[in-house]
Amino acid sequence: MEKVTGHPRLYRRGTKYYHRAAIPVDIADTYPKSEETSSLKTSDYKEALKLVRVEAARVDGLFAAHRQRLALEQQPPLQELTDEQIKHIEEVYYWHLLDEDEDVRLEQFEGRSFEEYSEDGDHFEDVARHGYARGEAGVFFRGEAEEVLSWENVNLRLAANSPSWPKAVRALQKAVIRASKAKRSRSEGEPVDTPPMPEAATSGPQQARPIHGRGGPTLSEISAEWLAEKTQTDWVPKTANEHRVWMKHFIAIAGDKALPDYNKADARAFKQLLLRLPANWGKLPPIRELSLKAAADKAHELGMPPMSAANRNKALTRVGSFWTWADKHYDDCPNNPFKGMTDKSRSLAKEERHPFSTEELRKIFSAPMYAGCLTARRWSEPGPLIQRDAGRYWVPLIGLFTGARAGEIIQLYTTDVREEHGVLFFDINKLEEDKRIKTPNAKRWIPVHPTLVDLGLMKHVAQRRHEGQLRLFPEMKMGSDGYYSSPFSKHFSRFLKSIKVKSAKNAFHSFRHNFEDACRNSDVEAEVRDTMQGHGASGMAGRYGWGYFLAKLDREMKKLRYDGLDLSHLGPADAATDNQQAAE
Repeated sequence: MEKVTGHPRLYRRGTKYYHRAAIPVDIADTYPKSEETSSLKTSDYKEALKLVRVEAARVDGLFAAHRQRLALEQQPPLQELTDEQIKHIEEVYYWHLLDEDEDVRLEQFEGRSFEEYSEDGDHFEDVARHGYARGEAGVFFRGEAEEVLSWENVNLRLAANSPSWPKAVRALQKAVIRASKAKRSRSEGEPVDTPPMPEAATSGPQQARPIHGRGGPTLSEISAEWLAEKTQTDWVPKTANEHRVWMKHFIAIAGDKALPDYNKADARAFKQLLLRLPANWGKLPPIRELSLKAAADKAHELGMPPMSAANRNKALTRVGSFWTWADKHYDDCPNNPFKGMTDKSRSLAKEERHPFSTEELRKIFSAPMYAGCLTARRWSEPGPLIQRDAGRYWVPLIGLFTGARAGEIIQLYTTDVREEHGVLFFDINKLEEDKRIKTPNAKRWIPVHPTLVDLGLMKHVAQRRHEGQLRLFPEMKMGSDGYYSSPFSKHFSRFLKSIKVKSAKNAFHSFRHNFEDACRNSDVEAEVRDTMQGHGASGMAGRYGWGYFLAKLDREMKKLRYDGLDLSHLGPADAATDNQQAAE
């Protein structure tokens, strides 16, 4: 199924469009499906854009209802229902039956005949009357009562042994009998309006929040609100899941308390545990079945190396970000207990990933992927096929000559390779919904290096435009975590291993270090170098007019060279012609 632009949930399979939504991370563990997918039953793009919004609203309603059910399950059950609550249940069910009947008639009885639909209604009424007359609940109506109590405009949790269950069932049976009379009148041609949806009951015993310490909602309740908000506004699924998992671990260690009951001691205890916990502890046989605390204790006992300071800081930051959010939303939020808890890394950032050596770059760009492979699938075996139309051919080359991140390159649209003021450049932006940039400064322009032109990049751009493709590398799909870079990173790691270049200190990000070193060696101005890497574009944009600044970037980019690296064997002979055609 192919992702389509215009709406984050719009996909296409063949000629048909689909709505496809990942399950929000805060309910992923309990939701009955791994994703919500449904056909929009159209091949028309404009119509699909309208329909996908309607379907997205419906599915969001399903997610909201599931969250409500989960919240209801966490509250103490009522022992009895009031008379008003029982009457409310009856009116809600009565409204539901007439509203459903109206929809069925509008849909021409959903494939049944008018007579068949009437017979089904008569049978339903007979079952209700039988139970109502004898005071019998029956399996169906008991299950129906459990369902209705969980509805948004009812929202009541009743104890399993409550004496109010028979009363709730009887209210539903009464609603069926009343609704059957109304539906019969409709079938006879009498206009019968569906009443307005009943508002939620406001009187009677209310569901009480569990009281912890000083009272009020607990951390698990408030963090669920935080996760839901951030998932809808800022985070991709991968980011949201990381925050959810680490918050869950923190609650397991510190306890589920009201916000004012947390302090520095809780954060310090959590950090002390992380100092003993190995990386990927959930995958290590001696400790993977243990709780977080037990795993940390056992790992320390066995002398297993703990996670790196960078990973530990990430976990502390994930949980600490909640308190920053809570401080803006809750009056009684304490000072962030995680403030100052992260450690300064002993190594400089540039030491965390190494650039590729010149010899390693030679191996990368003379591998079968570039010199010729057997087939697209057997890309590591020598053969006659050179995949100049493939993203995995171009992305490393663009990375080498731009210093851009993998995700920034893979998400490029054909319109993002532009020309202004006589300069050909990559426009790194997030104008479309499927794009992401790491920081505000990451929005930038990077001139296309002459070597990329010589190697035939513009022929690839022209071909994608001719095909009507929106993205420059449409075959490179987004990962389930919401990042284009995730699937490619796995491929690139396998690629490096296949040519015996992979080490613990290199990855695609190494090209970013190669670019920076090459800029220094080529006497590219530091401020321009920083701008092209997304470190200071905003300041530079304010200092120069865009036309002059772009020309300056281009002059500096043309200085860039990689001494000892010859890539001329990769370029097609007609690259200059291709460049002219693409620009036109």
